[in-house]
Amino acid sequence: MEATALVSPDRLWSAQEVLSRPSPVPAVAGVYGWHFDQPPHPDLDAGRLLYVGIAPRYMANRTSTQNLRTRVRYHYRGNAAGSTLRLTLGCLLGLELRRVGSGKRMTFGKAGETTLSQWMADNARVCWIEQGEPWELESLLISRLDLPLNLDQNRHHAFHSRLKELRAQARQRARELPISS
Repeated sequence: MEATALVSPDRLWSAQEVLSRPSPVPAVAGVYGWHFDQPPHPDLDAGRLLYVGIAPRYMANRTSTQNLRTRVRYHYRGNAAGSTLRLTLGCLLGLELRRVGSGKRMTFGKAGETTLSQWMADNARVCWIEQGEPWELESLLISRLDLPLNLDQNRHHAFHSRLKELRAQARQRARELPISS
């Protein structure tokens, strides 16, 4: 099964490699898996698959412009408003979530996002597989693998309620703080 290529990949890629030009990440549809040399939480194991994501996501009424390359690169250098992985990691690492812009978006602010990007460069490694309709494989992977950082479709996981609560608390605190510039 394709899961082996994500659970025990032949190669894991660093932020430096993924963000280089030309990027080794193909600009095609697929599933990506995140491994961490140092886990973002003491209850999680190092050096193993903790999260899977897809690009593009399923959209019944329009076409996504996302692909493996755009998505993986965004996770390494984007912000929490556009990456549930970054939101999760930042919350687990204790970074302060803030409302930004109009107040609807939430990120860790410029300094926090920089800190998170550096933490990911030091600790996060990614692998991927090309897959024409990745949402079909994503559901199967989440149901069969131990993926503590995936929330969607993963209520059965022991870490789910703790992670969901931690993210909710971070959002609530952000709503109580003034909008950040």
